[in-house]
Amino acid sequence: MPLPLEQYALVGDRHTAALVGSDGSIDWLCLPRFDSPACFAALLGTPEHGRWLLGPKGPARSTRRYLENSFVLETVHVTDTGAVKVLDLMPVGDGRADIIRSVQGLRGTVTMEHEWVVRFDYGRVRPWVSHGVGHRLDDDVITAVAGPDMLVLRGSRLPKAADGRHRDEFEVRAGETQTFSLTWFPSYDPVPPPLDIDSRIAETIRRSDDWAARCDYDGPYRDLVVRSLLTLRAMTHSRFGGIVAAPTTSLPEDFGGERNWDYRYCWLRDASLTLQALMRSGFVDEARLWRNWLVRAVAGDPEDLQIMYAIDGARQLPERSLDYLPGYAGSSPVRVGNAAVDQRQSDVLGEVMIALDEARRHGLEVDGEAWAMQRSLVDHLADHWQEPDNGLWEIRGPLRHFTHSRVMVWAAFDRAVRSVEDWGLPGDVHRWRDLRDQVRDEILSKGFDARRTTFTQHYDTTDVDASLLLIPMVGFLPPDDPRVLGTVAAIEEDLMRDGFLLRYRTQSGVDGLAGDEHPFLACSWWLVSAYSMCGQVTKARELMDRLAGLFNDVGLISEEYDPANRRMVGNFPQAFSHLAFIGAAHALAQAESQGAAGAGQRIP
Repeated sequence: MPLPLEQYALVGDRHTAALVGSDGSIDWLCLPRFDSPACFAALLGTPEHGRWLLGPKGPARSTRRYLENSFVLETVHVTDTGAVKVLDLMPVGDGRADIIRSVQGLRGTVTMEHEWVVRFDYGRVRPWVSHGVGHRLDDDVITAVAGPDMLVLRGSRLPKAADGRHRDEFEVRAGETQTFSLTWFPSYDPVPPPLDIDSRIAETIRRSDDWAARCDYDGPYRDLVVRSLLTLRAMTHSRFGGIVAAPTTSLPEDFGGERNWDYRYCWLRDASLTLQALMRSGFVDEARLWRNWLVRAVAGDPEDLQIMYAIDGARQLPERSLDYLPGYAGSSPVRVGNAAVDQRQSDVLGEVMIALDEARRHGLEVDGEAWAMQRSLVDHLADHWQEPDNGLWEIRGPLRHFTHSRVMVWAAFDRAVRSVEDWGLPGDVHRWRDLRDQVRDEILSKGFDARRTTFTQHYDTTDVDASLLLIPMVGFLPPDDPRVLGTVAAIEEDLMRDGFLLRYRTQSGVDGLAGDEHPFLACSWWLVSAYSMCGQVTKARELMDRLAGLFNDVGLISEEYDPANRRMVGNFPQAFSHLAFIGAAHALAQAESQGAAGAGQRIP
């Protein structure tokens, strides 16, 4: 059984990432990209599906931290006989795919377990493993090869083959160090040379520290905000510019259920919101890299716009099930790919337009090609805006006129109009302005329940949806409007579970899936933002304090939370949760700094 999600930490090189358990087991790693097949997949199965364990034998008390502002993970294991310190990292900035693991004795003697089980293709393919000479600078290495993939394991003491695994036990005394490294490379290439480990550790820490120093946020929860920003950066491919929603697949929303999805792709919505979180915290240069990725990814006929893409902008993300994997906590099926790629989600362009408008207001230069792409997409939306869609939550039931989607259609036309009026960009502003008014009138007529004074999830229901909290944040209505205040109250009444918000009532059957789910953390942070904007600052601070206590010991958070069992749920770490937290922190900081004057102001 894999560990509870909160006991995992992330290490990554901004091309991919690994999950390291508090017991020292790397249970998830895809190489060389976030969306590559995993070579360690024990997270979704058993150790037989691949893992790399380097931890104390027997009971230990373990504490962890990241060194400075990096993703260099330091874990101290204390046993009855001694203590050791383990460093885990993936070096950044060198174009390679390596993991470094170093064990240093602190006091006494600690017996360490070392187990290396490689299974390519998500735990399915057992490689050909052999001892031998790798690079000319190596004395002895272990190599594992299957098809185009090859791994080389180096170390001061290599494990021995036994029953399809490599195992070892060794003692570490105070002052002693044992160091290991794993390198992925194409099997048709020569073995790369060994790393200069000390310099790669120092450079990895320096790069992260330099980046974090650019953060200009100085409000409440600053340490968690900086760590969340670093986490978003860790999930942004440093070369392509694509931002993955999470580095994992199929971590369940409902333990033992079917709500298991692959999040290792770039949702336009999530990436747009990530960009906004970064820019509001002082990171404007990142907007240029993402804008370039966006222009490449969506290039072509606007009719072919997708809601998500691969990290390099590729379009084909076919969904399939890996039936040989039992799934995390017995939750099946395990899915790779995502069928939602073919859905219509009308809100997506609104988020993109908001992000790019905000980028210009933060000083990003106007790019003619990028604007031509936006204008083409808005013109296409103008011809199709009345069509129903699957909505923000990727509903797999019937298409609906989801109110949040309609609000984001309004936002797309609104930001298009602003682009012409504020920046002098060319476009059919008269048509866009007229359509903006039509959409607004329709929403107020069909998406609002006057009896309860609340907006509704879609036009054919009286149910509410947590996404309606975004109405004041995108400027559709001011936060002190009675319709906004009524919506906040209705969402509190209908969707609050044990102090945290659900997305919607799954019992309504709207999503076409069996089972239930837990509170969706981003929604609770939207509520913090809504409270802050509406002047309910005390409630905002109380909820924010409760939510801040959910982060694990190294500042990571999942998609959902199970308050009854106090467990993280869903893909981990989750960009949507981290970016919503950053937005809530900014909203609360603004409200608290301005006092009563902060009420009724829209987040810029």
